[in-house]
Amino acid sequence: MEVALRRRKSELGAAFSRARRGLSSPSSQLLLPTLVLKMLYLIGLGLGDAEDITVKGLEIVKKCNRVYLEAYTSILSVEKERLEQFYGRPLIVADRQTVEQEAEQIIKDADVSDIAFLVVGDPFGATTHSDLILRAVKMGVPYRIIHNASILSAVGCCGLQLYNFGEVASIVFWTRTWKPESFFDRVKANRQNGLHTLCLLDLQIKELSLENLIKGRKIYEPPRFMTVNQAAQQLLEIVQNQRARGEEPAITEETMCVGLARVGSEEQKIAAGTLQQMATVDLGGPLHSLIITGNLHPLEVEMLKLFPMPEDGS
Repeated sequence: MEVALRRRKSELGAAFSRARRGLSSPSSQLLLPTLVLKMLYLIGLGLGDAEDITVKGLEIVKKCNRVYLEAYTSILSVEKERLEQFYGRPLIVADRQTVEQEAEQIIKDADVSDIAFLVVGDPFGATTHSDLILRAVKMGVPYRIIHNASILSAVGCCGLQLYNFGEVASIVFWTRTWKPESFFDRVKANRQNGLHTLCLLDLQIKELSLENLIKGRKIYEPPRFMTVNQAAQQLLEIVQNQRARGEEPAITEETMCVGLARVGSEEQKIAAGTLQQMATVDLGGPLHSLIITGNLHPLEVEMLKLFPMPEDGS
């Protein structure tokens, strides 16, 4: 009897292992008729509003047991409540601390219940989400990616050809004592190769001031979103610093740039002009991006004429 029980237990274990690998057989179906693998879904939401999610993504969201909304690498132009109404599901907001320090909690139980992790744009638009996948694999949790539009592709709306872009650069807010210029190396390399540079501009959500961080107080600063004119002002300062050091800057005040705001939404705004002009332009609310152009194709030049600088600066 004991031998028979051990054999039965071994058969069940083998059938479960086959099912976990996505295999099936008559015996496994007989032994485990209700065994259905669950998984972690990373779902892109697009760039505009609640309706930008794909049909496939929406169907998955509606069936998931838990749905997280990543809320620090980017934002949508609509409130969380509007998303919940459209998706028909409550959303758990996942801030920086949740995603980077409590990833196991997000992944927890995803092998026995479907869990969705919603990302503005495309799931692979930030390295943090690759880390989430690696953790899931390490924990033995299956995953699936549902792609969507991201700023990396939608930026073509300004008329610059995507294959003429080089490496992406990120511009962060400067402080009085911290003014990094390292990102400018990418701008320089792209310009040397005749390529455009897409600059992703800083956003700070649920950030602690240095004082509150030192004192261990969870008092968060108001959200901040870098604008095109703020980024341009920092770039102009870098140009001046390089000249003061006797260096030849890769760009000048007259370099053609493109400012973009709220790409993908009905309030999308685009303006093409010199770096100096970008330092005073007002493109309204977030999110903003800035392009520093390289060599321009005649077709790109014609397309940029569709987006002149506003006469009143806004």
